Amino acid sequence: MRKLRTALATAAAAALGLAALATAPAQAAAQPAFLAASQMPKSSTPWTATQVFTGVPENGGALCAPYKIPAQNTRYREFSTELDTNGVQITNVARTEADAVKLVDTLRKALAGCGPLLERQNPGLKAVSASHGKLAVEEGAWVYSLDTADPQVGNTDIHLFSVGRDGRTVTLVRWGQMGDFKDAPLTAFRTTTKTAVDKLWS
Repeated sequence: MRKLRTALATAAAAALGLAALATAPAQAAAQPAFLAASQMPKSSTPWTATQVFTGVPENGGALCAPYKIPAQNTRYREFSTELDTNGVQITNVARTEADAVKLVDTLRKALAGCGPLLERQNPGLKAVSASHGKLAVEEGAWVYSLDTADPQVGNTDIHLFSVGRDGRTVTLVRWGQMGDFKDAPLTAFRTTTKTAVDKLWS
């Protein structure tokens, strides 16, 4: 009887070990979700979205904030339309919540000071940054705009940015097109931002 109990205990332990191994990959594979193309602000032509890539975009993903987001534990998806409207979502899972808070602060400072920085780097360029407040979603999200004009070539561009956090996860969303701030879908972009943060771990 003692041998039988020992054999049963060994079998049970082995079964538990196999169960743990079976669930570990599923837990390890869990990743934050991304926006779908249809969740970007409406455009006159449909949005398309790439697959989700590992790392950061080659250009860093956002004016004034390139390479602020570490490549490790980062993924991104790019969006575009037929009319040169484009966007990106970059998501990083930080090691700790304190690291995530620090990354949000770094990105917010970079986006808030983007206009003056671009003007210093590009003489003749006119660039205006503005903050559009905080959104009540998870640990918060903040929205910014960047309006640029290059008198030498006659180009004007408008970009909207947001940075949001859910626990250890930070996501940055950018929308951009040719035009001025009056052409920017600020209200719709706020909705897009809330959706992006809400669905990270929904």
